[in-house]
Amino acid sequence: MHQLHFFPSRTMALYVGRMFLIRSFSILFALVLILQTLDLLGESGKILAVAGNGDSEVWRYVGMRIPQIIETFLPFSVLLGTILTLVTLNQNSEVIAMKASGMSAHQVLAPLFLAALLVAGISFAFNERIVTRSTAALSAWQKVEYAKVPRDSGVRANIWVRAGNDLINAGTVETRGPVMLRDVTVYERTQGVLSSMLKADSAKPVAGGWELTNARRFIRRSGTLEPLGTIVAMKGVGTDQFTLAQVDGDELPFTELSTAIDELEAAGRPVDSLKGVLWHKISGPLSAILMPLLGAVAAFGLARSGKLFVRAILGMALGFAYFVADNFALAMGDLGAYTPFLAAWGPFILFALIGEMILIRTEE
Repeated sequence: MHQLHFFPSRTMALYVGRMFLIRSFSILFALVLILQTLDLLGESGKILAVAGNGDSEVWRYVGMRIPQIIETFLPFSVLLGTILTLVTLNQNSEVIAMKASGMSAHQVLAPLFLAALLVAGISFAFNERIVTRSTAALSAWQKVEYAKVPRDSGVRANIWVRAGNDLINAGTVETRGPVMLRDVTVYERTQGVLSSMLKADSAKPVAGGWELTNARRFIRRSGTLEPLGTIVAMKGVGTDQFTLAQVDGDELPFTELSTAIDELEAAGRPVDSLKGVLWHKISGPLSAILMPLLGAVAAFGLARSGKLFVRAILGMALGFAYFVADNFALAMGDLGAYTPFLAAWGPFILFALIGEMILIRTEE
């Protein structure tokens, strides 16, 4: 009958789950304390070098930085907490007792999966409510090198827009008052191949398109430059395509980022890398559920055989391999080599299959 229940013993589930959570959060606390101290050694000098900054600014930096460190190292803490818990259970022969009572390997790990799911939920909520805000505030503060953050000037820089086959680049976009583009270049393409470049000093919206000042067209095939003066071009391109701000996926919660992606996509902006970040807001916290599976090799096998340390190292190697693959996939997604879904979920699915295969082949 034990095989028919995912949690054969409520007492055992609470015992193992509590042990896992205490160890995971203890490791997280130690990591945050050490890493924040090391980070502060490098940044406190920069903060205090700005006239008017003092201890309060240093503590303000700590308050903004700690949520980022927690977000980054929570999965590592869950991995180490998993291995420490399973090694302890194995050394005390508790795993042997569980299996002798008729529990399968999956049932032994079930309390860890449930606790890891709880950690994943906490991580998602923490990232949405706290990490995104602290990341946005810290990014703005670091851009002015820890000086007082000025008010938004309304000027956007280096904006790219797609209009049919053509690509448009504006060096700066002035959004306060009437929209004005400066240093405009239109890359005119025929069947995906660049045919000419239309450049202008400035552009402003008019009926039927945009009025370009001091326009000139470079013909690629002939290599000639044709002065055009003031013309109307860029028909069908709306002002909102330029006035949408640059979006950093790490600074927006899931729902706001999803809305921003829809707006940018409608404006013809490239959004694949942002879609990868959007999906990773779910797959990132859920990686905590993988850790008991990847660290499971440390739970089984006889502790007195002398191979327990090797099993713990193998569990750590599998976990760290997942983190490397996850970061690699996100980088490939940013470059456009992977689709957004593959960049966010590919490593998760791959290592879930690897962990399950190892568990079934060795223990089931």
